[in-house]
Amino acid sequence: MADRSDKEGPGGIGRRGARAYQGALEAVFSIPIAGGLGWWADTRFGTGPVLLLVGLAFGCATFVVLLVRMRRLVEPPDGAESRDE
Repeated sequence: MADRSDKEGPGGIGRRGARAYQGALEAVFSIPIAGGLGWWADTRFGTGPVLLLVGLAFGCATFVVLLVRMRRLVEPPDGAESRDE
């Protein structure tokens, strides 16, 4: 029997959908936040675009890690395909 929390309600997206939205927001915001921190550090220490580029690279790496983690949370494990009964 399927877990009731994974099913969609009338007009709802379900728990998996909510996890997907949360993961997508975290992933998308990781790049501008890391870039903004790099820009701030550049203006604070006068290092030019070096820390901005480091921040953007760190944000992109975080983006990829969060997408992989989100995929594991949203997709069912192998062999556990959900069936509509």
